Amino acid sequence: MAWQWFHRLGSPRWFFEKTNAWIPWLAAISISLLIVGAVWGLAFAPADMKQGNSYRIIYIHVPASFLALAGYYTMAISGAIGLIWKMKLADMVMKSAAPIGAVLTFVALITGAVWGKPTWGTWWVWDARITSMLVLFFLYLGVIALQEAYQNQDTANKASAILALVGTVNIPIIYKSVDWWYTLHQPATIKFTSESTIHPTMLYPLLVMVVGFYVFYALVLLMRTRTEILSREKKTRWVQELAVKT
Repeated sequence: MAWQWFHRLGSPRWFFEKTNAWIPWLAAISISLLIVGAVWGLAFAPADMKQGNSYRIIYIHVPASFLALAGYYTMAISGAIGLIWKMKLADMVMKSAAPIGAVLTFVALITGAVWGKPTWGTWWVWDARITSMLVLFFLYLGVIALQEAYQNQDTANKASAILALVGTVNIPIIYKSVDWWYTLHQPATIKFTSESTIHPTMLYPLLVMVVGFYVFYALVLLMRTRTEILSREKKTRWVQELAVKT
């Protein structure tokens, strides 16, 4: 059953038709979670004892950072599937994920700078975590550039997938940078193997925002992939029939 479902994903038409009903639900869930999390974190969570209200940037910074890393894995895995199984839909997901990841990484860098100014006294330092995140941003831009650099789509897909896969070595560096090197960036406050160092009154709205960002990411990736399907399959009969109906 699972293998049959996997092969169905190779059909852009099946994916497009199957996911049509998901969009309203994902939109409603993501908007609800983001509103609840933002209001809870910005208006009702207590101020930090040392950082005051400046810490509240984490309700944007942390979810954006999480998704920047997870989104890169999504892009790289899709690229690998496209290389190995020649699955057109996987190539479309890879291309669609690149600009979303670039935006999220940019947001993480900017919000980190906004938090760093009152905390460290400067907008930017060549900290291990920050520098590796900057490398991640350039990797995303590299995949985007490769997609536009080749007229042949298959060549663009292969080049982008190879770069995405090579770039995965940077992800564990980002994760472990605060442990491997002396760094200004604080260690992880949300931990799954031990007790988190953030107070529950601050943690719960942050978790709501993280889940909201993940659902929103799924929504945007789905919509971009559906748009890419229509663009690449525009000469097929089913897309032409769909255009006539709409």
